[in-house]
Amino acid sequence: MQFLNPPGWPRPKGYSNGVSARGRMVFTAGVIGWDEREEIRSDDLAEQVRQALTNIVAILRAGDAGPEHIVRMTWYVTDAEEYRASAKEIGAAYRAVIGSHYPAMAVVQVARLVEARAKVEIEATAVVPE
Repeated sequence: MQFLNPPGWPRPKGYSNGVSARGRMVFTAGVIGWDEREEIRSDDLAEQVRQALTNIVAILRAGDAGPEHIVRMTWYVTDAEEYRASAKEIGAAYRAVIGSHYPAMAVVQVARLVEARAKVEIEATAVVPE
């Protein structure tokens, strides 16, 4: 896996501009911050992020992959201002679950998610070296 950050560009905080990888691909669906019984336990955005990331790691493990194999993530949030205001807590949750691994990422504000209490939905793509 090679992280792609062009020379002379400032290093992005919390993500990479691109990733090049070869291997077996593992994809997650859009994953929200509910538990294994499909119950959202918190309305706090950072806590929902932590749970969604924990769910992603569980899905990756089921596919013989881990967080270190993630090459791309797309985050859908219902409130970009809340996302920015919670950046410190979201970053701490990310590092606690994923570690210091920063793939290519995008964050998109959406009008709402299918689950009414969900504030974030995350898709992940992983590449496991062969």
